[in-house]
Amino acid sequence: MAKPKEEKTNVIRLLEAAGIPCTHYELDLPKGEVPDGVTAAKLLGKDPDQVFKTLVAEGPKGEHFVFVIPVAATLDLKKAARAAGVKSIAMLPQKKLLPLTGYVHGGCSPVGMSKSFPTYFAEEVILVDTMVCSAGKVGHQVEVKPDDLIDLVGGTTADLVVE
Repeated sequence: MAKPKEEKTNVIRLLEAAGIPCTHYELDLPKGEVPDGVTAAKLLGKDPDQVFKTLVAEGPKGEHFVFVIPVAATLDLKKAARAAGVKSIAMLPQKKLLPLTGYVHGGCSPVGMSKSFPTYFAEEVILVDTMVCSAGKVGHQVEVKPDDLIDLVGGTTADLVVE
């Protein structure tokens, strides 16, 4: 099980600066290992419905969107495009993630990206008291109230996942 940690990531600093209470966890991972979200949830001792992953997608005109969905769910690209108000979207190629967001695969957080992008949270987020998402580094997670995180990033909720 992960334990609360004192080392602060930039995401933790941003949450604290905004006055948002949070709990930081660091997973005990072998060097270089990036666990999938369901594995991370198990290592945290959390229900996978409470743990969310951050995905970045690209619209037809090169615009970018952020989607925060439960780790066990799959993003429905048609629903995501509808929520974003575009005709279609595609997942951002992994090689573009770091230059665009400042985050690596497995450590992408909706908080503290290099630029601000329209951010959509799966409507399932309203079913949990607290949510867990990446704290901006592989193996680092942060637990917050969903409304606090949605307000901080200017996000909205939408129907985003494959049924």
